[in-house]
Amino acid sequence: MKTIRRLIYREVVASVVFVAIGFLALFFFFDFVDELPNVGRGPAGAVYKMSQALGYVTLQIPSHLYELLPIAVLIGTIFVMARLAQSSEYTILRTSGLGPFRALRTLLGLGLIFTVLTFACGDYLAPAADRAGQLLKARFEGRISVGQTGAWLKEKQAFHTYNVNVGALSPEGEMQGVRIFEADARGFMVSKTQARQARFADDGSWTLLDVERSEFSTQGPQAKVERIKVPSLRWPTGISPEMVSVALLKPERMSTIDLFQYIQHLEANGQTSQRYEIEFWRKVFYPLSCTVMVVLALPFAYLHFRSGGITSYVFGGVLIGISFFLLNNVFGYIGNLQDWWPWLTAASPGLIYSLMSLAAFGWLVLRR
Repeated sequence: MKTIRRLIYREVVASVVFVAIGFLALFFFFDFVDELPNVGRGPAGAVYKMSQALGYVTLQIPSHLYELLPIAVLIGTIFVMARLAQSSEYTILRTSGLGPFRALRTLLGLGLIFTVLTFACGDYLAPAADRAGQLLKARFEGRISVGQTGAWLKEKQAFHTYNVNVGALSPEGEMQGVRIFEADARGFMVSKTQARQARFADDGSWTLLDVERSEFSTQGPQAKVERIKVPSLRWPTGISPEMVSVALLKPERMSTIDLFQYIQHLEANGQTSQRYEIEFWRKVFYPLSCTVMVVLALPFAYLHFRSGGITSYVFGGVLIGISFFLLNNVFGYIGNLQDWWPWLTAASPGLIYSLMSLAAFGWLVLRR
């Protein structure tokens, strides 16, 4: 059985690598075409060069690999199973003792290997590469921002609540366009602080630069406003650099640990975390889809193929993979709008395709 396992693993891995390289080359071309209009632009001394565009597009490859790996696993495994069936090699393997459940266990072992690879890519390689790509492009654009208003964060300290707005993040890691709104326990605004820049201090606090602060007082017969300007101001806070980076990056590009910590921060400050919880559970369940895909491909080994019949089945595998990718995204949007349970929203596509794969295995393999 070791020889059979080695044969199947070698063929499937080679096919999956070939399909993944093909998809990545296609996405690399599309991303590079999108970046071409930006080449040659930028302020004096920081013109966006062709080499920088190639570097930025290259750093997007790990994110694409994470998204495309389950589809590549499905197509590659279908191709190998169908080719073995067409050449009658799988029939020989069956007569050598490769029963349906033993074949299922063999493919499940291979699926677990791809699951670990997908998790490592999505949780470690892709976030680091995407962050490096954003910083690389920020040298051309001058900053990393989210829309026109930047990122909003909230923190509770003692009896006061702080709503913080960070306009952008510079390539050096400094915050730009910082606004801090302080409210008391009654919800009344106590102060408003604006800073042109802010830096993260070693003790966890923020050092605000070029500060304008307005303090509102309702004590006494008349309300009054006091305005002061200082070159720098220290603001103690628990908002870490990772939280600011998380708020300025897309949730799907974050690691599982960063998502979990950010969800805890949102819940501790009374903010909705539905979107991030769905993405967290998607990070947990999405790598397992590789295992589902290899099980879904197993029934193709028990079909009878005519000459040239493999192409249609591989094309069917492409459609199945695309449908899984679309269903995964659709469930995420619907779950966020309808306020579904995050874990169920993230697990539903995998559960649906698991039932499909088990049904196909039972009908094509066990019954026939």
